[in-house]
Amino acid sequence: MTVALFAAAVLLVLGLLGLVHRWLWVRLVRDTTRPGGPARRTGTVLAFALPLLSLAALTSGRAGAPFALQQAVAWPGYLWLAVLLYLSLAMLVAEPVRAVLLRRRPAAAAEAATAPEPAYEPEPEPEPEPAPEPAREPQPEAGSEPQRSGPPAAGAPDGGGISRRLFVARAVGGAAATAAAATVGYGTYGVLRGPRVKRVQVPLAKLPRAAHGFRIAVVSDVHLGPVLGRAHTARIVETVNRTQPDLIAVVGDLVDGTVHDLGPAAEPLRGLQARHGAYFVTGNHEYFSGAAPWIEHVRELGLTPLENARRALPHFDLAGVNDVQGEREGHGPDFAAALGDRDRARAAVLLAHQPVVIHEAVRHGVDLQLSGHTHGGQLWPGNYLAELANPTVAGLERYGDTQLYVSRGAGAWGPPVRVGAPSDITVVELASYQA
Repeated sequence: MTVALFAAAVLLVLGLLGLVHRWLWVRLVRDTTRPGGPARRTGTVLAFALPLLSLAALTSGRAGAPFALQQAVAWPGYLWLAVLLYLSLAMLVAEPVRAVLLRRRPAAAAEAATAPEPAYEPEPEPEPEPAPEPAREPQPEAGSEPQRSGPPAAGAPDGGGISRRLFVARAVGGAAATAAAATVGYGTYGVLRGPRVKRVQVPLAKLPRAAHGFRIAVVSDVHLGPVLGRAHTARIVETVNRTQPDLIAVVGDLVDGTVHDLGPAAEPLRGLQARHGAYFVTGNHEYFSGAAPWIEHVRELGLTPLENARRALPHFDLAGVNDVQGEREGHGPDFAAALGDRDRARAAVLLAHQPVVIHEAVRHGVDLQLSGHTHGGQLWPGNYLAELANPTVAGLERYGDTQLYVSRGAGAWGPPVRVGAPSDITVVELASYQA
């Protein structure tokens, strides 16, 4: 039954995507181009090729395709998904505008009704003047009007050579396409530029005065893969090291792929520098990519994996739990192993990829949980969907005696685009009430 429901959901999504692409083709290709022209042929080819590239980008990694092929389809395929989102939103806004612009004015409608020569009669009556009737073009397909050698029909641009309907279709479609391209372009620039540093101070009641000002650099959701590679990792390492943290916490979703394909991309992580070291916990994408090999590889790179484990630092306990996705492999989060026998008089900071485990953290007396996973929604209005599945989408919130901080992440999954949710590396500065 589960497989059947999954298959039905996939078919439903594919069907909806097909309808959306059909609608966009009608509005942006058929309504704006002439039959048989090169523009219409090109637009029609793209209407089939772009969704196929997106499907290939989403499935090639899981299918075990060569990494070079994954890289070839990733950029156009993933970028089209982002463009599709904002192009669809822009065209939804444009639909009522288009309807208003195409509405005939009452005066023009009355003039057309009383005119001796209807604009679309296939066999018009002759003019009373002896002058010959101007030559007419054949009736075009629905959605456009013929060019005329005489005065333009009501609503057509004077001397423009195209009908009013064609002019409006091109203007509205061009504006929507420009808005979508500009949005995606700026969002892509934000990802490729690298994450910005965000600073947050978190007071902890149990933190001793000696630990006041302790800085933890939180890095989440880097998502190294066929799009974001070694250069992106190097930018993150450089940014983290500039903050001079006391400790570095990599809280999951470091990679989207195998160690064989992405080992070189992760290599700059060797350069991470912090007085108390760098720590790592798994995210759900590690389990999609092979968690065990990656845990060993990050250990080789100088990070310390916390697999349902705890380290006693000089002034507080640092714990980490596996991601909930690991439950399918028998390696899910184990809060008892990580926190069960600790001294609750000491402050505890927990690294956990997904914010949804916050209630377990509260039950085990955690003072601060550091998470990622949500990307802050990544692509507006995705933040509203993220709110349905996560207690906190981004930022700092309190749950009882436990505080939860959720980073928007340092990379991007799928489209290398962020809109309304800029990437960040957060420096969490712990504060003592005794200071």
